[in-house]
Amino acid sequence: MSSSSAQSAPPDEGHGLYGPYGGRYVPETLIPALDELEAGWRAAQADESFARELNELLANYGGRPTPLTLAKRFCGEKRVYLKREDLMHTGAHKLNNALGQIVLARRLGKRRIVAETGAGQHGVATATVCARFGLDCVVYMGVEDMRRQRPNVERMRLLGAEVHPVEIGTQTLKEATSEAIRDWIANVETTHYLIGSCVGPHPYPKIVRELQAVIGCESREQILAREGRLPEAVIACVGGGSNSIGMFAGFLDDAEVKLYGVEAAGAASLGSGRIAVLHGARSLVLADEDGQIADAHSISAGLDYPGVGPEHAALRDSGRVTYLTCTDGEALAAFERLTKMEGIIPALESSHALARALDIDESLVLVCLSGRGDKDLDEALAQLGRQA
Repeated sequence: MSSSSAQSAPPDEGHGLYGPYGGRYVPETLIPALDELEAGWRAAQADESFARELNELLANYGGRPTPLTLAKRFCGEKRVYLKREDLMHTGAHKLNNALGQIVLARRLGKRRIVAETGAGQHGVATATVCARFGLDCVVYMGVEDMRRQRPNVERMRLLGAEVHPVEIGTQTLKEATSEAIRDWIANVETTHYLIGSCVGPHPYPKIVRELQAVIGCESREQILAREGRLPEAVIACVGGGSNSIGMFAGFLDDAEVKLYGVEAAGAASLGSGRIAVLHGARSLVLADEDGQIADAHSISAGLDYPGVGPEHAALRDSGRVTYLTCTDGEALAAFERLTKMEGIIPALESSHALARALDIDESLVLVCLSGRGDKDLDEALAQLGRQA
């Protein structure tokens, strides 16, 4: 598989623990499904035909490898390279994971796929791979995110997915995930839950990380070819954390490379969260002293989540990754700056990483441009118009 050369920080085998984080906190009815998934994943990794099929799909359907682009005007004298996941088919890194999991689901005999989505890119990726293989697809999405990401809702429906509006709570990603899990519990024998980030019960964080590690592996080879050395810093946005954990995977063992994850200021689980259980795993979560989950906020629907993947929590504790925050206003400014100076419209998620790339001290920087900004135009232009 393309990600096989990534340096791993594997969970405790059999338990899915990253220090005090991870594990399985799910109803008993899901344990057999998780055991089946873990066994299927191990068998797939040992089967060369799985790697061949996935690599063929990534190359000839997804568009890998994605290029590095030197953003010559964006940061003045600083050399900033963009890993162009926005150029993947469907417009974001989410397809890496969706393709891997759909091949795995088919090996397990699952014909129905359920997913959650916030910004819509994971929903689009899931609907796309289901269309490619003729599988039933159900996507849960909060109605507030449906409002913010209308083009992606239309894409999912055009691709044949059934999009379920979620009207409870904040009507965003947290509630969409809860509803997807409820569906999975009710239909566990026939359904695969194609989770979109490195969150959830074991083995999902491990599977998603390995499927996204192709980003970091490619980036490492590409920057060495372009510059003859490793970057001084690697930076990526963090919601649940799939693009960032995939990017970091290529550089974790390079102590001289500083790693930065950037959260939305209103959804900074790593900055101000506490240890709690959310959606089947223990991690750092925005919660009160009683463990009640707090609301998160971000202009970016993809970062509007009150938790984070367990490996990110462990990397924060170890000090290997430094986690920063970015406000809505800073992200909008970076969104507009990259668009006007480089002719590249970034996703609002990626704009959080771009904002911090402007002010970190390192001079050779690699940024994961996790997705393109088509989906965000209405929201961004409305906000920029209000600021004018």
